[in-house]
Amino acid sequence: MTTLLIAVGAFIFYIVAYNTYGKWLGHKIFKLNDEAEAPSVALEDGNDYVPTSKGVVFGHHFTSIAGTGPIVGPALAVMWGWVPALIWVLVGSVFIGAVHDFGSLIVSMRNKGQTVGDIAGRVISPRVRVLFLLILFMALTIVLAIFGLVIAAVFKAYSQSIMPCLIQIPLAVLIGFFIHRRGGNIMIASVVSLLLMYLSVLYGDTGWLAQANDYLKNWPLMTWVSVLLVYSYAASVLPVWALLQPRDYINSLQLISALALILVGLVAAGIFGGAAVDGVRPALEIVAPKLEPAMGLKQLPMIFPFLFITIACGAISGFHCLVSSGTSSKQLRCETDARFVGFGSMLMEGFLAVLVILACVAGLGLGIGDGQGSVLLGSDAWDARYTGWGSMSGLGAKVGAFVDGSANFLKALGISSAFSTALMGVFVASFAATTLDTACRLQRYVVQELAVSLMGKNDQEVKLSGNPLSWLVNKHGATIFAIAIAWWMASLPAAEGKPAGTGGMILWPLFGATNQLLGGLAFLVIIFWMKRQRMPLWFVVAPAMFMLVLPAWAMSYQIFYQALGSSQSWIEQGNWLLVSIGAASIALEIWMIIEAIAAWRGLKKLESEAG
Repeated sequence: MTTLLIAVGAFIFYIVAYNTYGKWLGHKIFKLNDEAEAPSVALEDGNDYVPTSKGVVFGHHFTSIAGTGPIVGPALAVMWGWVPALIWVLVGSVFIGAVHDFGSLIVSMRNKGQTVGDIAGRVISPRVRVLFLLILFMALTIVLAIFGLVIAAVFKAYSQSIMPCLIQIPLAVLIGFFIHRRGGNIMIASVVSLLLMYLSVLYGDTGWLAQANDYLKNWPLMTWVSVLLVYSYAASVLPVWALLQPRDYINSLQLISALALILVGLVAAGIFGGAAVDGVRPALEIVAPKLEPAMGLKQLPMIFPFLFITIACGAISGFHCLVSSGTSSKQLRCETDARFVGFGSMLMEGFLAVLVILACVAGLGLGIGDGQGSVLLGSDAWDARYTGWGSMSGLGAKVGAFVDGSANFLKALGISSAFSTALMGVFVASFAATTLDTACRLQRYVVQELAVSLMGKNDQEVKLSGNPLSWLVNKHGATIFAIAIAWWMASLPAAEGKPAGTGGMILWPLFGATNQLLGGLAFLVIIFWMKRQRMPLWFVVAPAMFMLVLPAWAMSYQIFYQALGSSQSWIEQGNWLLVSIGAASIALEIWMIIEAIAAWRGLKKLESEAG
């Protein structure tokens, strides 16, 4: 019953937060105005700036920000105990993450849909713009490399998810043309697409589809990464309405309905028990410790600061500021839609992270196979899966804990084991794919802006200058450059003699730290913009300081003292790629903070002279 109470309590908590704190931010602080002309209307170009209903933008935004972050992070962080993981998700998502996302969206909408990096150059200093863009470039390169590998790994582990995920692409193109070109009814498109996607999951591992799955799952890892990055190229350069927007929208329908199924299954398991094992329905109960007492035995890193970078996307994620200011701000047709999209999407992601925690600490206890034909229940299931930090360091172990636990919730509803597992596999792969294609589009913007900034000219002057790097200003050139760098990074072998792609996941420790650091830097930009607008700052200063200090601490600790999952530092391991990216990120952060302090003093001086 505790599991059920936590789920219901979290749901109520988020509803209350949206209608109190979120409403206060929208009405009293940002003063949203439905009559203000949105950038999508003022700068409509049919490609990036496209006025769109808030429901469709919500679908794009939510699926883009979620990815596998709120699944992988919480699935690993529960090793410290489910209580600290749950507290960080609930508090962080409302008072830090949602404020960050909502603030980034509003700042961008009030500045013609420009990215946070562009805005940093005006509200802090021109040098900060370049520094911020460099940090964005490094962070997005890691996202593209890792998420390409993540999807490939999920396809290999859950081959029944391959064809349902691929079918979404032509379906999205058809729906995009149906709605945008033909003016079709979005409700009809929603119902038809949702039905087709669930049918693809139901029959996705039968007949010729099963044969296709069996063939495709044997593709080498880097073949999948190559195919996925080529798809991302297409999603980046096509108009948003043609592929990116409809795919994210129909994905959101499937993912939100799957979330609802998980919640209903959790309720059923809490009241009636899980699917019968030997004729008995096991009771739903939390089988993991509140706070792990055997931290030394399980080789857990320090809970502080590493809990706060391990759970990134479920509480706060710097990547979200890129989605808010890179794509969503260019699509919202009305300012007042921003609370629903910016604040609401983060709360839904927080709720997803709560369900992931419950699936791992309670859902697993409803039964997992031991590989010998028997079923492990309760704490035996937890102990078998969570033996130590090293055993959970692989992507498959973290994703598998959620897939098995959440599938157990669905099985409590009488849904077959095969369909439950397939649906959860599609759930994870689809989330990762929507993050991948959005990240590619965002990286294209960053490469174009960096090229213009470093050449000291505007984009038109660069194109006419004859500079050998002017091709980076073109959307095709910028996108090709972005995916080429990501492909190279993903292809790194784990060691000499190992196959390509096996070492790409060494970047995962960087993902959490750079992601959270980016959130802290985005908060800096929000603070400076709000200061110039004479808005109150008390509710953003503490989150900004928290997110600037902790990621830098975690990254420095791994560079010089002890890396996650190892007894050695990155320097001792000779892992110079992680050392160089981590050190460069910290150096750029320090430089940006120094620039911010100088700019703040200038603002205070102007205020005192004016006053």
